[in-house]
Amino acid sequence: MKIGIIGYGKMGREIEKTALERNHKVELIIDISNKNEFISANLKKVDVAIEFTQPDSAYSNIMKCFESDTPVVCGTTGWLSKFEEARKYCIKNHKTFFYASNFSIGINILFTLNRQLAKIMNQFTDYDVEIEEIHHIQKLDAPSGTAITMANDIISNMDRKIRWKKESKKHEGDIPIRSIRKDTVPGIHTLKYESPVDKLKILHEAKSRKGFALGALLAAEFINGKTGFYVMNDLLRL
Repeated sequence: MKIGIIGYGKMGREIEKTALERNHKVELIIDISNKNEFISANLKKVDVAIEFTQPDSAYSNIMKCFESDTPVVCGTTGWLSKFEEARKYCIKNHKTFFYASNFSIGINILFTLNRQLAKIMNQFTDYDVEIEEIHHIQKLDAPSGTAITMANDIISNMDRKIRWKKESKKHEGDIPIRSIRKDTVPGIHTLKYESPVDKLKILHEAKSRKGFALGALLAAEFINGKTGFYVMNDLLRL
């Protein structure tokens, strides 16, 4: 498969390495130094583009892929105010778009556990819930897209929670999310439930960026030849 990489930071380099290990060809790499090459003619040379850039450029990058009929996998977070617009455009115009706030297989298993646990805890009102996420100091958005996904899934499955709040708890209906930026940490997410009598924690710790890159490549392989909008649940058949 011919892969295009949009964004050639640490994640982009890891994706390139993993793609070559899986016997794909990296036909196009777009970074800040060669933006002039980010054109339809070049995008048409690849089977799938994988986008890991910045929140302020993700939407326009995705739309550019749509314009060239290039399937796109996106892992950029922090741009969700435009997400529904991109998703609806994809479906209406028969494009191909795969989005995940986190491509780690392990974290997506955690998402499933999180939703199920929220359904169980919905009937045990003595338990309160909070989320903590730790990432490297170069990560721009806070809370992380992964933590927001976890919080929104709890809200969808627990009657007493109506919103998430950054850092401290403001109201009993809030889910507090604590964000820590530290060293070169790839990503640690902790889900915490606590009652007056006990505490329950579920933690996922990424050891490196390799897991994210592998998940993005699995997503690219999954959508090759397909049209429509997809998420990790489609890939993992959850």
